[in-house]
Amino acid sequence: MLRRSLLLSSAVLAMTAFATPAAIAQDDLTIASSMPSLGFPFFVHMANQLRAEAESIGGITLIESDGQNSAPKQTGDIEAAIVQGADAIVMSPLDVNALAPAVEQAVAAGVAVVTVDRRVDGVEGILAHVGADNVLGGEAQARAVMEAFPDGATIFHLQGQPGAGPAIDRNQGVHNVLDEAGEQYNIVFEQTANFSRSEALSVVEAGLAANGAPDVIIAANDDMALGAMEAVAAAGLTDVAIYGFDALPEALAAVRDGGLAGTVEQFPGEQARTALRIAVDFKRDGTEPESEVVLLTPIVIGTDNIDQAERLGEIQ
Repeated sequence: MLRRSLLLSSAVLAMTAFATPAAIAQDDLTIASSMPSLGFPFFVHMANQLRAEAESIGGITLIESDGQNSAPKQTGDIEAAIVQGADAIVMSPLDVNALAPAVEQAVAAGVAVVTVDRRVDGVEGILAHVGADNVLGGEAQARAVMEAFPDGATIFHLQGQPGAGPAIDRNQGVHNVLDEAGEQYNIVFEQTANFSRSEALSVVEAGLAANGAPDVIIAANDDMALGAMEAVAAAGLTDVAIYGFDALPEALAAVRDGGLAGTVEQFPGEQARTALRIAVDFKRDGTEPESEVVLLTPIVIGTDNIDQAERLGEIQ
């Protein structure tokens, strides 16, 4: 049972630092990092930030694993980490339901589990969850559309992978706003593209063939937004506003150059670093997190505020 939920903006979280590396006793720790799929640039960035933070803190052996977009593979990775004597696991589950039994095993074995980006509900004993409020992110996407199209719009909506917490929450956020906005904001085509660029390309092509060109495409991640951008360009359309989610460097470049209207920044590097420090503080000196749920507030990045993007420096 979660004790309480804490909602923080990135600026506030940056000022609310946990113990500094110098203040932490240097007990050697083994910490497992489990990402759902390193085929997605978002999780590659998160894994890189975990590695960098572990090196900065010191005294940490990091066991890194790639779930390869397979719940059985990620389950096996978690079970292997338990057998290897991991003190803690920082993980983003591929499927919040399918990974629950493995998380339960880890908790029962005395392993401190901190989930990042994607939360596993219904499992007692998880130390903490660090993520972005994806419902608020979806709401921000929808509001950006309404601000850009005050008189209404026809919309394609590309949903994320079924069963993934962020996909569920982002979808809810989009509908929270647009369903209340009235019929002038009409989702004429809505389908999952499983967070995949190639699948989004095919899905949008089918949507265009069946429905004609929309005013807006809302995508639950940047890979799908970039796939949609390819489909729109191939169809010779120049006035479809496309909104992504994740603020990947390639998407930020597309925002800068006009290919995307916007993307949602959820500060994944900060999520990962914070999650690791929570695990380290708990295992080294017993410090429990101030809250079991730490959520950063996403923002929509457009040309007017692109300087706020976490990965702006990686744009080519």
